[in-house]
Amino acid sequence: MATRVKPFVGPLTTAWGERAGAAALATALRPSASALPVPPASDRSVWDDADPATLAALDAPADAGTPWPATTATSVARLFRDGDRDDHEQRVFARQHRLARAAVLAAARPGDDRLDEVADGVLLLCEQTSWCWPAHDRFAEHRGDVLPDVDAPFLDLGAAEVAAELAWIDHLLGESLDRRWPGLRRRIRQEVDRRVLRPFEERDDWHWIGLDGDVHNWNPWIHGNLLVASLALVDDHTRRAELVAAIVTGLDRYVAALPVDGAIDEGYAYWWNGACRALEALDLLRHATAGSLDATGIDRLRETVAFPHRMHLGAGWYLNVADGQARPPATPPWHALHRAARAFHDGDAVRHAAAHRVPGTPVADETAGLGRLLHALTDPDWVTAAPATSPLPRDVWLPSVQVLLARPRAGATAGLTLAVKGGHNDEHHNHNDVGSFVVALGGVPVLVDAGRPTYTRQTFSPARYDIWTMQSTWHNVPEVAGVGQPASLRAAARDVAATVSRTGSSLHLDLAAAYPDSRALEWHRTAGLDRVTGTVTVDDRWLLDGTRDAPSRVRLLMAGRVIRVEDGLRVEALDGAGTVRLRWSGDVDHVDLDERALDDPMLTDVWGTVLTRLTLTLAAGTAGAVRVTVEPTA
Repeated sequence: MATRVKPFVGPLTTAWGERAGAAALATALRPSASALPVPPASDRSVWDDADPATLAALDAPADAGTPWPATTATSVARLFRDGDRDDHEQRVFARQHRLARAAVLAAARPGDDRLDEVADGVLLLCEQTSWCWPAHDRFAEHRGDVLPDVDAPFLDLGAAEVAAELAWIDHLLGESLDRRWPGLRRRIRQEVDRRVLRPFEERDDWHWIGLDGDVHNWNPWIHGNLLVASLALVDDHTRRAELVAAIVTGLDRYVAALPVDGAIDEGYAYWWNGACRALEALDLLRHATAGSLDATGIDRLRETVAFPHRMHLGAGWYLNVADGQARPPATPPWHALHRAARAFHDGDAVRHAAAHRVPGTPVADETAGLGRLLHALTDPDWVTAAPATSPLPRDVWLPSVQVLLARPRAGATAGLTLAVKGGHNDEHHNHNDVGSFVVALGGVPVLVDAGRPTYTRQTFSPARYDIWTMQSTWHNVPEVAGVGQPASLRAAARDVAATVSRTGSSLHLDLAAAYPDSRALEWHRTAGLDRVTGTVTVDDRWLLDGTRDAPSRVRLLMAGRVIRVEDGLRVEALDGAGTVRLRWSGDVDHVDLDERALDDPMLTDVWGTVLTRLTLTLAAGTAGAVRVTVEPTA
């Protein structure tokens, strides 16, 4: 196994000591047949009683006898020809989702025809040229190739996902596969070993390991899937223990990088494939070692379990930063949060997860992966969870990401909710948005962050900030002396101070450093919620050095129907949430409204067909002030 440069000691290693080493793990790990915490299909006491609503939904597509989704040279090459990465990825996802459906149905409703469907899907994956998503294949990119090299597999999210799916199938249906398809399990092991496990062992320069200090959501996502594959598919006890020890070290780097307040700079949408993946991997480690490696005493992990409900605005709406959506897809793996919240004894997080468990509906679906689906189906506490209400805390202050969220009172969405962020412009999945804010009415965003469109080749290229949704001019921040915010660690908020009280909460920031080319001396922004009047005010006060004569502006992006009125604007919120009145005062020279037509489904699914931007062009001068006021109307 490649040396990981030098030993790393983080929260996990500190807590576990020698128990996390390969020598101890060689005896501590459960045998492969029992290492994964899901009963195999041979346990009929579980699978004969699998949730009927979930099975009915999985069987609804009636896949059997229809052609499997095809991946082609052309679908791979689109990334290089027109920048489209989504077409190929959706074909890959459709293939894996169908196989996940087939595997669960074969476990719950045994039959040769269902097992044949599984075998067909397994063989398709084993013969798929690459498991790596084309947008991630750096080996092909460095060669200038359009197609992947089968002798140089790149270990990315996609490859790790397939390895874990095949491992779950081997664990779930191994006995039946041996009976009807002898040799297929050997092929699974050969392909997972060649494409995933050996590349992990032989190279120590995978960027997602985080040896350079940049640890992000790829780390637990890939390490967690490697853990599943290692536990289920590696027969050599010594090698298996060494793999798991290396995975523990990798996960430790992520846990060490997780701030003590549990916040995720990529935001709520990426929590599910970052911190949640880490929690799931650590839960699997606890099971696989019969409790020897237990991470439930680590404070930052306990704090991150609370992050989803802390970012909740109301109903399906969440505070979105970076590449997140304000209204994410409705099917995240709530059962994973529910299980983690139970393990960490966080009653509010349990309630938030249980609020999404509707009796008589499926416990999960295949879109989050086979492993997550199997966990949900075989977790009786989740299957029988009683409906609950989300906690909706009155105030949330997360200093690591400089995010403040405040609502009129705990437990209710009524009135205006304010969320403000400071931070810097070198965050993961960064948008140039230092000092931006969101205002929601009844839990529905009215002054908004657009989020991001569908990922393309451009998204993670040097041209990322040519995409309008990434630019500061399309966020609720100033444009200072004609200058927007750049993407830079130095473009950051300073003198950040949160105030939280019974009568109101606010965040003060100096934004001058977020505009290094503007030569601003000071740009103070204070955004606050007054709980007595129910209003939100955003005050900007500035001091410039006068060397640039371009005007400054304050931008505000709005969702819903925007109507000009005599003293400002009236905005009718989405979802029938009500109406707010928006006014401004101070050194404003003139006002402009422009509409941004939307056609990308990642945006239209959230906002509809249009967003409206208000631009307040400020009066000339080296100093000034402007106030924006938002209040609900009767």
